[in-house]
Amino acid sequence: MTRLYITLSFVLTALALIATLLVYPQLPEKVPIHWNVHGQVDGWGEKSWVWLTPGIQVGLLLLFGAIPWLSPKQFEIDSFRSTYWYILLVLTAMFVYLHGLLVWAAWSGQVDITRAMLAGMLIMFSLLGNVLGKVRRNYYVGVRTPWTLASERVWNDTHRLAARMFVGAGIIGLLAVVLPVPVAAAIISVVVLLMAAGLVPAVYSLVLYKRLQKLGELDVVNK
Repeated sequence: MTRLYITLSFVLTALALIATLLVYPQLPEKVPIHWNVHGQVDGWGEKSWVWLTPGIQVGLLLLFGAIPWLSPKQFEIDSFRSTYWYILLVLTAMFVYLHGLLVWAAWSGQVDITRAMLAGMLIMFSLLGNVLGKVRRNYYVGVRTPWTLASERVWNDTHRLAARMFVGAGIIGLLAVVLPVPVAAAIISVVVLLMAAGLVPAVYSLVLYKRLQKLGELDVVNK
């Protein structure tokens, strides 16, 4: 599966670059680049801004390609290599989706894409949460706190919790997005959910570390 995930990430990035090249001449000189909490455009930029998201995709490919080489001993990605490249694929697909929305908004004049953007982000969080429990201790991917990095058990337990919270936040957030509530309310709900999904596991890692330390059950990282 590793080869498939890498190939799909490259293909999606190439498609985004090619599609942008094809539609670029038809885009207006000014394109929407920012929306407020009411779903209204409050920021415009030169049409060259549409190259930003494909550029980020290229940067992601380079970064994810470099991380295995940069990872220090005992923190390599070898133990979860397939999951690692799956995460790249999910992130790449998300940027392709966002890029498509931004180009569509610029080209068609259909500028209220806030709910669609939120929905894509929430689906991404659910997909990432689905594999978080498979991520092993490393310096680059996952809930990287001093306490998860210091203990294999704390890392694993924290990521099992984070996995459930990411999936749960994604599903509950999607409900907030599709329900007939004001866009501002949907945005606030999503922000609160995603902050909770990120902060609760981090705090949990500290609490668990201290509890295991007190009980004398804390595992020690091999030197």
